[in-house]
Amino acid sequence: MTSIPIGPLMLASERLLAIVLLAAFLMIAGFIARRTATRADTVAWRALLIGLVAARAGFVVQNFAAYRTEPWSILAVWQGGFLLWPGVLAAVVTIGVMLRRTRAGLALGGTALVLGAAMSLAVPMLRPAPRPLPPGLVFASLEGEPVALDALRGKPVVINLWATWCGPCRREMPMLMDVARGATVPILLVNADEDLARILGYLSEQRLPGDRVLIDTRRQMPSVLDLQALPTTLFIDGSGTIVSSHVGEISRAQLLAEIEALK
Repeated sequence: MTSIPIGPLMLASERLLAIVLLAAFLMIAGFIARRTATRADTVAWRALLIGLVAARAGFVVQNFAAYRTEPWSILAVWQGGFLLWPGVLAAVVTIGVMLRRTRAGLALGGTALVLGAAMSLAVPMLRPAPRPLPPGLVFASLEGEPVALDALRGKPVVINLWATWCGPCRREMPMLMDVARGATVPILLVNADEDLARILGYLSEQRLPGDRVLIDTRRQMPSVLDLQALPTTLFIDGSGTIVSSHVGEISRAQLLAEIEALK
């Protein structure tokens, strides 16, 4: 997933596109309301809210096993996790019920379908193409031992780049370590070259194990991979190719789905 800088923040390109299309939907609804002298704008807001709930519910149902472990995370919508077409169809049904087969209803429903199709077509194009992980990357364990990533060639691996000062990193860390304990795919938590004492202090304070934690003492990851935000999670197949990535806090459901795709 690519990200776009907005001031001091980094916003995933897919989320930015979704925001733009939702804003366009509301603007078009306002135009339809003025031209048809109907309440199409009010209906659009209701359809939008119902559609978002349906999109989230669809994702939760699809990944119910992950959410069963942490039911509260269903409300963590900032992590992402929405299914496009359940949301679009729920919005269209809402429009149909409230405006029926009027000119405004047909126009607004058609707009929702067109924008949904635009999102569906654009998302694959926004995702970065698979790229090889550069050879020769060497990290350090908390004991100071070198860990060569090339030694893991031939099997998939997940790399999460994090820092103790990063709020989203701190929120997702316990979940990442919990998944790592039972995952068949190694999950490496690579710290972005912070002081060892700071890292150990954080792990001790949070009562987290350090067996999966490595340190990027040479600051290789941001430079060779042009990483612009923390946390970033990379999913690497057995050939050493980065097949997908996630910028920002990741949910258990998304993490497990990406790991399953690697197998």
